[in-house]
Amino acid sequence: MTPADRTGENEIDLSVLWRGLRRRLPWILGTALLLALATFLWSRSQPPVYESTASLIAANNQGQDSTLGTALVKAPPLPEGAVAQALQSTQVIGPLTRSIQAAEEIPAAERERLIQGLSRELREQRLQTITLTSRLDPGGNGIYTLRARARTPEAAQRLANLASTALLTWDRNRALENLRRAQAGFEAQLAQVDQQLGVPGLPSVERQTLIARRANIQGNLIQTQLLEDSVAGVLSTLAPAVAPLDPVSPKPLRNAVLAGLLGLLLATGVVTLLTVLDRTVRTEDDLLSLGLPTLAVIPRLRQRDVVFSGIVRAARQAGLYEAIGFLRVNLLTALSGQAHPVVMITSTAPGEGKSSLTATLADGLASSGQRVLIIDADLRRGTQAAVWQKFNEQGRWRSLNGGGGARTTREALLAPHNAEVLEVERNVDMLPAGPGLQDSLAVFNRADLQAALGLWRREYDLVLIDSAPLLALADGLVVGAHVDAVVMVTEYGRTNMQAVRSALRRAERAGLKIIGFVVNKSDAREGSGYGYSYAYAPREGAKV
Repeated sequence: MTPADRTGENEIDLSVLWRGLRRRLPWILGTALLLALATFLWSRSQPPVYESTASLIAANNQGQDSTLGTALVKAPPLPEGAVAQALQSTQVIGPLTRSIQAAEEIPAAERERLIQGLSRELREQRLQTITLTSRLDPGGNGIYTLRARARTPEAAQRLANLASTALLTWDRNRALENLRRAQAGFEAQLAQVDQQLGVPGLPSVERQTLIARRANIQGNLIQTQLLEDSVAGVLSTLAPAVAPLDPVSPKPLRNAVLAGLLGLLLATGVVTLLTVLDRTVRTEDDLLSLGLPTLAVIPRLRQRDVVFSGIVRAARQAGLYEAIGFLRVNLLTALSGQAHPVVMITSTAPGEGKSSLTATLADGLASSGQRVLIIDADLRRGTQAAVWQKFNEQGRWRSLNGGGGARTTREALLAPHNAEVLEVERNVDMLPAGPGLQDSLAVFNRADLQAALGLWRREYDLVLIDSAPLLALADGLVVGAHVDAVVMVTEYGRTNMQAVRSALRRAERAGLKIIGFVVNKSDAREGSGYGYSYAYAPREGAKV
């Protein structure tokens, strides 16, 4: 393979990509709809979740400090992120879970679920039942919003208010810690003064000084105890929570739409990838790089018609002869000037429809008044007899030359002057392959193919040879060296381009004269071909 061939193989043709997407459009839409329906039903089965919000305001400054003699003691300013971190700590979640346990207005089952959920989220350090957002200025002043989720409106409201209270308590305790430290300091000073006053022989002046100091410390201690009721934190309630009217989830319709869009994108991506990676023959454009023309694109037949009517009759009923007509015209044009031509029809692998194409082509040629001989040279798996059996079960044997007697390809090749052929329809004779042979190549090597074909071709306008696939057996390479032209059949969506290249290389080395390709069993929905695809409805599973 030349570098130019590799480059052409790796290029992505947008038209091919579009055809691939259009071909698999039902699968894409079906995937999206199925995913949307499953998501809708799943969402409908989920319990409702209600969300309630409570707001706190942060005044992160100290208009009055915590010195004695002031009427208000405030907590120290809150550093950035302190509230969010506190919400995920045991200092807040612990009191909150105890408050939930005592909240009788929340159903017992919901209380248990909330407590277990908060405990698990605390261990994972990822709160979802309660979330916190903030809008703060550079000085730390602003609004904190608590959102609480529960399965009833009342539980969501109560949970939001309890969480707000837990945060306010935590904030107030920060200020109380200062007072308690001051109380501890005063108590330590008072104990020291009492210890000094208990020393015997203390001078009266010094005693009076210690008594005065003791009274002052006691006054300060009493003052700190009184100030506990006036302690305030940085946070204060801005708006308590209210019971929500509608649940925030699930939302089946929204979820279904989003899932459908996601499924559409995923399915389109998968189909695009499959199309890009697809190296099978689908249109005649795929074969252009090989330097040979595409003689025809043959649509797929319905399997039901083939089973009940046979290939030949099903092709007639489906109007396939417009496509066969293109093949006939292109074939005869390529063979113009050749008297009594012999054409071998082959493929890369079994099952690509070469035998049925040979039969329908012979039928088309016969309908235009030309006499055709079909030779089934696939001695290992001959199928021409089965193809024509449903069209004409009786048939009539007649002598091709000599006294007759040889009624199979194997026998006729070894005795070409005593061959009989089966007349399967007017102007069409057929020489069947006979029973399958494992050593079919030996027959062709022993036979004088040139002489046999030269003898038989005189009686017919065209001889069609149904040969074994080129990549499966060497039979086609031996037979093809004695014919005037070779037509290679490729199957739509199955024949790999690499297999076609391999078959061409074998044919070139053997000296075969390949005049073109036939794309068989094409999908009419792709619109490829010569303008006849409108006549065929989409069908499945047929072999042409």
